[in-house]
Amino acid sequence: MHLSSKFQFRDWLLANDPALSRLRMATRVTLTIVLSVLILLAIQALIAPLPRAAFGLGIVLSIEGGVAVRDKGNSRQLVTRLLGCGASIAVVGIAAGLEDHRFFSDLVFLAVIALASAARVFGPRGFAIGMFAFTSYFMGAYFQPSFAELPEVAFGPIVAVLVGHVVRAVLLPDDWRRDLLRSLESVRGRINHILFKLAALAGGDVGDDDRQELRQLEDRLKEAVLMAETFIPRPPGGVFDGAADPAAELAIRLFDAHLAAESAIVLSVQSPPPFALVHAVIEADTAELARYEGMAEAIRDQPQGETMRALLWLGEARQQLSEVINQGQAHFFSSIDAAEDTGQSPVVDFSLANPLLRAALQITIAAAIAMSFGLLLSRERWFWAVLASFLVFTNTNSRGDTAMKALSRSLGTVLGIAMGLVLATLISGQSAIAIPVAVICIFLAFYFLQVSYATMTFFISIVLCLVYGMTGVLTLDLLKLRIGETMIGAAAGTAVAFLVFPTRTRGALDTALDRWFLALRALLNAIGEGKSGFELIALSQRIDACYRDVTVAARPLGSSWSVVTRPGQIRQTLAIFLSCTYWARILAKNYEATTVTDQEKLIAADLALIADAAPRGSACFFIKRKASRTTGRHLPVSREGARVGLEMIGSALERLYPQPDVLPFAPGEAIARSKQG
Repeated sequence: MHLSSKFQFRDWLLANDPALSRLRMATRVTLTIVLSVLILLAIQALIAPLPRAAFGLGIVLSIEGGVAVRDKGNSRQLVTRLLGCGASIAVVGIAAGLEDHRFFSDLVFLAVIALASAARVFGPRGFAIGMFAFTSYFMGAYFQPSFAELPEVAFGPIVAVLVGHVVRAVLLPDDWRRDLLRSLESVRGRINHILFKLAALAGGDVGDDDRQELRQLEDRLKEAVLMAETFIPRPPGGVFDGAADPAAELAIRLFDAHLAAESAIVLSVQSPPPFALVHAVIEADTAELARYEGMAEAIRDQPQGETMRALLWLGEARQQLSEVINQGQAHFFSSIDAAEDTGQSPVVDFSLANPLLRAALQITIAAAIAMSFGLLLSRERWFWAVLASFLVFTNTNSRGDTAMKALSRSLGTVLGIAMGLVLATLISGQSAIAIPVAVICIFLAFYFLQVSYATMTFFISIVLCLVYGMTGVLTLDLLKLRIGETMIGAAAGTAVAFLVFPTRTRGALDTALDRWFLALRALLNAIGEGKSGFELIALSQRIDACYRDVTVAARPLGSSWSVVTRPGQIRQTLAIFLSCTYWARILAKNYEATTVTDQEKLIAADLALIADAAPRGSACFFIKRKASRTTGRHLPVSREGARVGLEMIGSALERLYPQPDVLPFAPGEAIARSKQG
């Protein structure tokens, strides 16, 4: 029973955290902080007293080392960490030397912010070194160490960098084979969740809530599949030469499992499957599956027969995926060679046409505004305002994205301080309890970093309250000041995002849509040129990745703060793009030139629809569509699947801008037209 519960928990964890990437990052950050602090305490006890700045730098650079260092390979990561350490010590020295000239020091801080932000032009290494420099100047200006204390202060960055590298390279190293295995297990877990939901719907009506849940499960499956694909070693061109390659065979198994699960959802929504069949798929009951295979053939052209065949396909694909996982567990993918490192240096562009440079200017202006208003509120604590204004621009694509992040940071800070105040009061004076609680909160903060920025800020705010409580400086006025400074920084970042080089949400969405249409056009052109096999599958996977970018770019349009929110229309339009993406994969899987009649005509029609829709960009997200209806269906695994794929891509594109006198097909559902030819 104990082992069963253990495996169930692991399956649940993998289903919610593909490859356990979030767990590993949170563990790395937490372990690095704990070990760094312990080593610094040992140095203080055995060698020399250390100033508070050393501990502060040790903690924040432990965080940056775990989050910001994104180079591939241990040697590259070590170089980045050492360069970041050098930058850290240098800017802290500058901050210490300018401590008696506070006005000039503030101006230099803005210069550091500008250079740290602009360093992102140099790629992952520039981003990491910039973050090291910014946070180090922040800590240097905050703790105000003297110039004479610099040798002792340097222990903080040095220990954090070395411990961080040991944790990343030795204690919790990257291993693509292990991550591939875990991500495949995660894919299987998410397929199981889909099957459990289909079992609950078997034989009954499918309501709007059920459809929405199935779409969410489909999105989560797509997330796991996209992650698993990144771990499969590929040739430099990204296209496998043939199915004999073990990596190619694995990629096909993953592709089939994804496509089969989507097909099962599509058909089950229209005609729920028998419970016994879903149960047989879950249990891999060979005899029962064989019985249903005969039943499905008897009613091949009926909706229930199509659903049965979709479930049977999913059962077969799931079984093949399980075999791949079992082989991976037994042999750890020893037959698959690691991909060659073909990483190239990024093109350095310091023109205003580069969005990274425009973002650097935005960050600097926002920091200057936050600094000005923060100083009016507090001469000693204004750094919090600058920190908030800097961080709200991290990993955002548009002004709407920035506003959402600013709101998340403000909300997380307020709620976290409220909870932290309660906890700090309850465990006041009990460091033996406060320290473990703080460590747990640090872990949770970085575990949820990739899921919810507000949640991360919530737990970090609790940690700060506990630290204030343990150091005896916790007061209600101090917490109010932190909230005020955070809101100043968030407001400054939002205002600049909307007024200075604004990247409209629709502008970011237009860019993402342009890439999606280009990818779809490339697939259709490749078919027209007679290409097939892995090349078409690779092109369809590119469409899938572009669809994910579209969903990210469209997220602010459906957020609750937006005055132009039309969540129903946003979901409808995304569902149309999802449908088209799905049928593109059906087309790539089933296409053979000899099986598609009127191929040139169908491709030309689809390309014409792309030519009409692509220039309009995101306007399709604001189209008011009529009530939908359903029509006849095709099961995509039939021999006519390639033809149906071409037809349905056209059908989906037509729904983006429906004609006034034409009733559109149901959005979000892969509903095929009646058979032609």
